Amino acid sequence: MATSVKMDDDTKARLERLQAEIRLQTGRRVTQQELLARLVEDAIESKADLVDSFREERVPLADAERAAFHEGMVSSGVTTSEGDIDDVLYG
Repeated sequence: MATSVKMDDDTKARLERLQAEIRLQTGRRVTQQELLARLVEDAIESKADLVDSFREERVPLADAERAAFHEGMVSSGVTTSEGDIDDVLYG
C-alpha cells in the first residue's frame, strides 16, 4: 500500500539528486520509493545515531556548570552496592 509523504522543495530536490547520483554511479534506476525504503532500513540499523541526530546539540559543561550540578547532590549516608541496584531494577 503506497502512501504519499509530504516534504519541502529542498528535501525533494536533494532526494532527486541522490536518486540521480545512484543511477550515475551504479547504472541502475531506483525509484524514490526504493530509495526511501533503503534509507529507512539503514536508519533502523543505526537507530541510536538517528535518535541522537534529533537531540539538541550539547557542548561539554563549563566547570562552573558542573560544580553547580554537583552542589545539588546530597548523600543519603547509605552505601549502595551493585547488588542493591540489581535488586531494584530486576527484582
